[in-house]
Amino acid sequence: MAQTDIIAPQGTAADWTIAQDWASYTTQDHAMWDRLFARQTQMLPGRAVPEFLEGLDILRMTKPGIPDFAELSDRLMQRTGWQVIAVPGLVPDKVFFDHLANRRFVAGRFIRQPDQMDYLQEPDVFHDVFGHVPLLANPVFADYMQAYGQGGLRADALGSIEQLARLYWYTVEFGLIRQDDGLKLYGAGIVSSHGESEFALDDPSPNRLGFDLQRLMRTRYRIDDYQQSYFVIDSFEQLLRMTAETDFAPLYAQLEGLPDIETDTILPTDRVFHRGTQDHATRKKEEDAL
Repeated sequence: MAQTDIIAPQGTAADWTIAQDWASYTTQDHAMWDRLFARQTQMLPGRAVPEFLEGLDILRMTKPGIPDFAELSDRLMQRTGWQVIAVPGLVPDKVFFDHLANRRFVAGRFIRQPDQMDYLQEPDVFHDVFGHVPLLANPVFADYMQAYGQGGLRADALGSIEQLARLYWYTVEFGLIRQDDGLKLYGAGIVSSHGESEFALDDPSPNRLGFDLQRLMRTRYRIDDYQQSYFVIDSFEQLLRMTAETDFAPLYAQLEGLPDIETDTILPTDRVFHRGTQDHATRKKEEDAL
């Protein structure tokens, strides 16, 4: 939920936090959460990584209604030292990274409307809390998120946020993981989306490629549709190790001299789990041209 050059709404604290004001949610707001929650939890078993489903239980997110951030933070703090804080929407990059580096996850407080069930431009409380927070109960993934925030502060100082943002996009938001019984979902943008929960694993259209840090950080991504490529990690330990042990400064310098890679490209050096047909993207392009 980061962005550059935005102005804090009136009433926002210096760190861009606001009160969740849980009591202000309406019956309709809670009903929308419950509807979204039921739809996703019915389809995710067998698709989502077990650690995600375990997080729902550990944090008692099966309780009906939009979670109270204070109660959720109490449980999360006991588990991994993280807390959930409310923000008015997108926040500046440096603010976002600072919160992550200090084990604070920022979440929007609004909930989508019925006509936005399947798509909305700005992440809402369902995406932020249902999608992201369960894995923060996993110690290894929780450490990765903090390491990413610390890396973000360094990237901000080096002027390399765009490259690092791709790491977040292709892991935290739209990552896949390889397990003994096949590929699983863990990215928040997928597990909170009914359509993409099916598309990312089952559709023949997208590429599914092995995780490679430099390659991933050169790769463009889609913000207006399902991804044309997904990157597959072997474990959360691999993700944490690569992030914590890599010296990103020379990597950023190397990336400056290399061209971006388009979203649908497969390189000869890629580890290919599935070579996509790209039919979905082709259809979308044809529809947009009409």
